[in-house]
Amino acid sequence: MSPSSTLVEVEQLGKTFSLPGGNEYVALKGIDLTIKQGEFVSLIGHSGCGKSTLLNMVAGLDLPTEGVALLDGEKIMRPGPDRMVVFQNYSLMPWMTVRQNIALAVDEVLKDLPKSERNAIVEEHIQLVGLGHAADKPPGQLSGGMKQRVAIARALAIRPKLLLLDEPFGALDALTRGNLQEKLMQICEEHNVTAIMVTHDVDEALLLSDRVVMLTNGPASKIGQIMEVDIPRPRKRLEVVNHPHYYSYRSEIIYFLNQQKRIKQLRARKKSDVSRHGLEKVNLEIGFVPLTACAPIAVAKEKGFFVKHGLDEVSLVRESNWRGIRDGIAGKYLDAAQMPAGMPIWMTIGGGENPPLPVVTSMTMTRNGNAITLAKRFYDQGVHSLTDLKRMLLESTDQRHTFGMVHPSSMHNLLLRYWLASGGINPDKDVQLDTIPPAQMVSNLQSGSIDGYCVGEPWNLRAAIDGIGFTIATDLEIWDGHPGKVLGVREDWAIAYPNTHIALVKALLDACQYCADEANHEEVREILSRREYLACDPAYIHLGPPHATACNLDHPMREYAHHQFFGKGVNRPSRTEHLWMMTQMARWGDTPFPRNWVEILERVCKVNVFSTAARELGLTDIAYSRGAIKLFDGSVFNADDPIAYLNSLEIKHDIYMAEVVLDAPSAKAS
Repeated sequence: MSPSSTLVEVEQLGKTFSLPGGNEYVALKGIDLTIKQGEFVSLIGHSGCGKSTLLNMVAGLDLPTEGVALLDGEKIMRPGPDRMVVFQNYSLMPWMTVRQNIALAVDEVLKDLPKSERNAIVEEHIQLVGLGHAADKPPGQLSGGMKQRVAIARALAIRPKLLLLDEPFGALDALTRGNLQEKLMQICEEHNVTAIMVTHDVDEALLLSDRVVMLTNGPASKIGQIMEVDIPRPRKRLEVVNHPHYYSYRSEIIYFLNQQKRIKQLRARKKSDVSRHGLEKVNLEIGFVPLTACAPIAVAKEKGFFVKHGLDEVSLVRESNWRGIRDGIAGKYLDAAQMPAGMPIWMTIGGGENPPLPVVTSMTMTRNGNAITLAKRFYDQGVHSLTDLKRMLLESTDQRHTFGMVHPSSMHNLLLRYWLASGGINPDKDVQLDTIPPAQMVSNLQSGSIDGYCVGEPWNLRAAIDGIGFTIATDLEIWDGHPGKVLGVREDWAIAYPNTHIALVKALLDACQYCADEANHEEVREILSRREYLACDPAYIHLGPPHATACNLDHPMREYAHHQFFGKGVNRPSRTEHLWMMTQMARWGDTPFPRNWVEILERVCKVNVFSTAARELGLTDIAYSRGAIKLFDGSVFNADDPIAYLNSLEIKHDIYMAEVVLDAPSAKAS
């Protein structure tokens, strides 16, 4: 059998358990997985996600309700010596010695071999796991780690095609666990062992695995994600953490597990839709990310504006990054969310290789509020402008400079790229851009893992106050008045709950007006500083514009990006602005430019919902068009000919066009 040939095939596997009273519980649904000879695969997920159930069906200890599991092309119908399971509880015969426990399995499975050869196999595997000194001891005289080594030796001694490990190190202390993990890796690599392991330990999965299979919550668990662990072998437990991809792999798994935990919590408190006050739904889950720009959502909750407009049961869901917002809206666990301005377009077009999902925005909650921060050492080296940065990059071509942004669809990414490109810096060739959660920007800058970032406040101001970085450009200088954060909901949700949608916009408009009043700024800062929102010192949070618009590079570097929460043209969504964002996403190759861009804009940008809400609040004077977009390099963008605009750009990715096929608008929110 070649090293790359398929050993295990799982096709549309499902398992349903019968419950008392004639009920059923669907544990697994639609599991597809292939495992190659010599591959080590870990199954990870929260308790109850069906990891052990899947392992048991591959072992033949249980049969699937639907689908099939194959080993070497043969359907698995029962346990067999070609598969050996190592359990967490050792499963040793207490009256037998180490040698006798291993010999029991060898004599049963390999009984056609001569006795002398069977004895030799037993002794070989005793030495393999380092238990020669304890070969004649019973389990009662062994430590937990030694017992588990006996179980592994017994499993390997019968020469199975597949080793199945069900949390084999879960009951061991950290030191014993680490040593045994390295011993297992060594054995698997030397003998080309194929293994499937169930684990709850993220670091263990990364250390041992070629692939990590992540299972979603039950009931009806499925494979949510499969991650390739591209870390060279042999691996050393204390050295693997130094691999440049290790922490990104670790963060990816932890994000998945945290998201599943959040989904479970939201499911637990999810109630049937409650209608009241003429609204189709008054119980909402609204997502936000801890930034100063979340002020309208926090204020609407704390000052009672949601309740004022009939939304009696609003829960705010704090996400650490924008990916969590995207997943919450896509998975229908969030009713609405604060979003980066470009996310509704990005999701509707199908950014990030996701299927197109129509998302609408009916309100701009904040404008401005972003800035570009560089590490303090750049300032000390005389980098005070975009021209200085270009000069420094030309002088240090042997170094790779990395900048952080928060999401491909965010204005942080689009403004940073536009700013760099305007200075002759190609953001995809001359520097590296990494996606980092907003709250982690300062720590990454301090550690030196990034050289700068574009993010919303308070993380620019905080870097300056702490002496870690300085603001080289605020968005006021790049595009004064750009949309920062918007309200986003699924299109089907907006159609299903039209009155609720309008009430939500009204509550947030009231909150925006409250945030814009300087008389309320101290109170708003206090609200935002609370643990459930930004969880930071109020000194890092500023709302008004006490300083000049341009960045002040004199010490102390305290300039910050100013938010606009309310005023003429501030909150009304603009199709011209969304079209500009659409062109920028296409410019950098993250999405195609849609041939049906007019249809996309009409479905995403719901000006009518905003106009209705503003009219009912008596705010008719704020509902006018913002006109053409003027940027710092002198360019003017309007909606006349976006294709010609894209063609005129000097620095860009290969631009491609495509028809974005969207389902017809329908109400399928529930």
